[in-house]
Amino acid sequence: MFIENITIAPRFSPKERAVIYQGDCLKFLKDIPDGSFQLIVTSPPYNIGKKYEEKLHLDQYIQQQRSVITECYRVLRSTGSICWQVGNYVDKSSIIPLDTILYPIFSDLNMKMRNRIVWHFEHGLHASKRFSGRYETIMWFTKTDDYVFNLDNVRVPQKYPGKKYFKGPKVGQYSSNPLGKNPSDLWIFPNVKSNHPEKTVHPCQFPIELVERLVLALTNQDDWVFDPFLGVGTTTVAAILRNRRGAGAEVLAEYVKIAKERVKMTVAGTLPRRPMQRPVFDPKDAGSHLTTAPWLTNTSDGGQMVLLDKLKRKYSTD
Repeated sequence: MFIENITIAPRFSPKERAVIYQGDCLKFLKDIPDGSFQLIVTSPPYNIGKKYEEKLHLDQYIQQQRSVITECYRVLRSTGSICWQVGNYVDKSSIIPLDTILYPIFSDLNMKMRNRIVWHFEHGLHASKRFSGRYETIMWFTKTDDYVFNLDNVRVPQKYPGKKYFKGPKVGQYSSNPLGKNPSDLWIFPNVKSNHPEKTVHPCQFPIELVERLVLALTNQDDWVFDPFLGVGTTTVAAILRNRRGAGAEVLAEYVKIAKERVKMTVAGTLPRRPMQRPVFDPKDAGSHLTTAPWLTNTSDGGQMVLLDKLKRKYSTD
């Protein structure tokens, strides 16, 4: 595989295998030739005041996103795709789904939305005045109607692989695709929190396997994959893992350093990661005692809550 000889370059060149640029993505993109990238996938800042962004008035934020998306469109191949993964902008405890306000930008460029993918995860901040948010969305757009889509690369196990046709000319034959089923537009991947093997210092890192699915489905080997808001390099890592080329821009030197290290570890085969197709962790199946409600467990004291019972014994002065 070509990743054995990978180099990390500070500027774009078709001969490179990975390009990580420290600086604003618009400065990086201005020197990129038209139609250079097959896939552009990113999770842009949500304009909520994280350390890697300057919080802007919503109108300014939309204009900033328009500038980046327009340049991304220019450097995208005619067969290429843009995948913009976003959550919600929060203003005075009121949420605004970012995909709803960014969609018109892509529409104005005559891009075609192929899917609005819902990414569901189990962990996050607990809300007290609304239901806790446990999903984000990926807007998948293509530049033309002639686009790369390799469904067979990303099929998942069938729910009923032994199901057969019960009538018609194929009666008695297996009805399921032996390669697996279409993963649909609802994706369940654990988000990268403290116990995730891929966790770094980045507060809003997305999982490698999420990007891997996009890379496998929407590109071919040796294609370029670009991320204008690279963060700690997840997109480039996913591209390299699947024998593609990866490029990205990031403004924070700390994240650029981590991204380069993660690329090197990927090449060396030492990067901690959660592999694709691994089932979502089930604490009950794992036998975790934390899944048993202590107030439903009887004790020798006649039904007193186990947690309080333990605390009583721990701090007893007798």
